[in-house]
Amino acid sequence: MTEASELMDQLAEENPDALTWDGFDEALIGIAHRACQPALALYSVPRCVEILVKRDGMSHEEATEYLNFNTLCAYMGEMTPVYTYEEKL
Repeated sequence: MTEASELMDQLAEENPDALTWDGFDEALIGIAHRACQPALALYSVPRCVEILVKRDGMSHEEATEYLNFNTLCAYMGEMTPVYTYEEKL
């Protein structure tokens, strides 16, 4: 079982209503928590860009633009995933 699938399983246990981004499982890097709020999927933007470049043959610029327009700016309600540009503190 991959780290991403383990995170997906853990997220499903903590919040079965949490939304995820189709096609970006390997960019899931954690589960975000906030006081008295349900757990949310946490994605790495650089990993998402890398997936689009490798999988779809986009340039880095195309992948970044696509991701910004179609994913990062898509608010789907309270269970919308969150994202970060940094993987390490």
